[in-house]
Amino acid sequence: MVEGTSMSGYLEMIGKWLVIAGVALVLVGGVLWLLGRFTDLESLPGTLRFQRSGFTCVVPVLASILGSVVLTIVLNLVVRLMNK
Repeated sequence: MVEGTSMSGYLEMIGKWLVIAGVALVLVGGVLWLLGRFTDLESLPGTLRFQRSGFTCVVPVLASILGSVVLTIVLNLVVRLMNK
């Protein structure tokens, strides 16, 4: 428990963080859903496709790199805003 905080204050803090995490999860899910409906990640350059009889494996390398860069920027902004 956080020092100097009562049990009800601690529970309130956990509740706020759970609500924030839930809203963030809904937003990320919505963005991923929209990206899936309106973009074709398989057509980007850098997509590796392995096909055998009865087996297909698609590895979107460029999409993974772009996603990593975007998440890095967003998480850095969130951390900077939380530290102010």
